[in-house]
Amino acid sequence: MTHLLSRFIQAGAVWLALSSAAAADQPLRIAASAGPVGQLVSFAANLAKEKGIDVKTIEITDWIVINETVQNGDADANFFQHSTYLAIQNKTRGFTLAQADKVGVIAPVGLFSKKIKSLNDIKSGDSVAIPNEPLNGARGLILLERAGLIKLAPGKGFAVSKFDIIENPKNLKIVELDPAQTYRSLDDVKLALVNITYLIPAGGDPKSALIIDRTIDDGLVLRFTARADRKDDPRLAAFIKVFKSPEVKRFIEDKLPAFIPAGFDG
Repeated sequence: MTHLLSRFIQAGAVWLALSSAAAADQPLRIAASAGPVGQLVSFAANLAKEKGIDVKTIEITDWIVINETVQNGDADANFFQHSTYLAIQNKTRGFTLAQADKVGVIAPVGLFSKKIKSLNDIKSGDSVAIPNEPLNGARGLILLERAGLIKLAPGKGFAVSKFDIIENPKNLKIVELDPAQTYRSLDDVKLALVNITYLIPAGGDPKSALIIDRTIDDGLVLRFTARADRKDDPRLAAFIKVFKSPEVKRFIEDKLPAFIPAGFDG
């Protein structure tokens, strides 16, 4: 019996070794949000290829699908979200995802308009679009408060919602939309909270923001995320090492100046 058990253990060890070797031969699959984030990951992937690291970038527009793709194993990691958003998704959707490293970028959000040139031009009863996703909706409300347009119940942080508006002197109408739709809504509303990850692909200019939130907060850094049981994948570690390079940081500063690099070496 002991001899048979030993053979099972040995066979299992061989299977694990073969599986690990097979995985190492496969390209690393990184899911990224379409647009500037995907552009950034693709640049790093091309740089990695020059170093003999095979990386496949998969661009996806739906944020939930990007996480599902990693959770179900169709991608090895993703790059699009910060820890604050990740914590909410793990809790509400049962994901088992974790950040793989500290390196990443901050993607600011801002209030934009196609109808006015200044926040002073906001009139009574104007409509303001914010994302219907709780975290970015909260960022929109916080930015509206910073702009002096509303006042929120104190102490809520990113858990604040439109029901926490305690002062609204201009009687602004808060319209909640899918995050990808807020930029398009500018044809209809007076003001909208737009994340630059959606703004840039839609042809918007980050410099046109009436007010922009460039808060340096560790909880807002977009980072590589993988399943908790796979975040130490050596292929991912090798790619992240390339991503931390001066070339990638320079690409962000030159090509994506609206983004804020974080956690880079040197």
